[in-house]
Amino acid sequence: MKQRVTTAIIALIIFIPLLIIGGTPFNILVVAMGIVAMTEFVSMKKLFVVSPAAFISYFAIASLLVPRTWLKFLPKGESYMDLFFVFLLCLLAFSVISKNMFNFDDAGALVLGAVYAGFGLHFMIQARTESLWMLLYALLIVWTTDSGAYLIGRKIGKHKLTPKISPNKTWEGSIGGTLAAVVIVGAYVFFMKPYFKYNFALMLILTLVFSIGGQFGDLIESAFKRHYGVKDSGKILPGHGGILDRFDSLLFVLPLMHFAGLI
Repeated sequence: MKQRVTTAIIALIIFIPLLIIGGTPFNILVVAMGIVAMTEFVSMKKLFVVSPAAFISYFAIASLLVPRTWLKFLPKGESYMDLFFVFLLCLLAFSVISKNMFNFDDAGALVLGAVYAGFGLHFMIQARTESLWMLLYALLIVWTTDSGAYLIGRKIGKHKLTPKISPNKTWEGSIGGTLAAVVIVGAYVFFMKPYFKYNFALMLILTLVFSIGGQFGDLIESAFKRHYGVKDSGKILPGHGGILDRFDSLLFVLPLMHFAGLI
């Protein structure tokens, strides 16, 4: 617990100022987080993190994260998705060059990992560009859902939610975490109404949906780890695991917020 608290304090000392500053410093942080997340996918797939395929995947996820203004070398009209597709082709070409030592399944896993983490973190940048308060809204949903689920599940949890994927999670904790998010984040929305384009009632419904979506993100990360037989996705955050461990819920919440028209 001491290690977890120490790591959390150090991480927040770095993250919070850059979150407040926004702009290029925050974007650089998110790009770095994306590359670290990609190393975690590479490691879980039991591939070398320093290899041609790994470096192609790092460039691939970075291409989904860097702002378009950083890609002035691209021909006019081309987007980050065009550049991403080039790296996808490079991964497939490498399977031939490596004589299938790096195969189609490996390439598919890295591409899916890059898309999953890349788009989630891409919308983190987009949410901060929208406003600091919009990104804080997403963070509050995740934090209150996780905390509420843990506290309520520990107190009254009896019925297992997904015992084969995450045996410690319960239905009581899941429902309690969502209710906690609706109440606490609802209060935040009420006082920050000018920053939201929808009325209060609709925002409460969306908060409910996002809270449930965040829990799916958490469970998907647990499913990854179960499949690959690892306890944590990485070790960059001692006591907490890796970037994918800490931001798994946000990788679902932020795209949902985009599809709902908030960012």
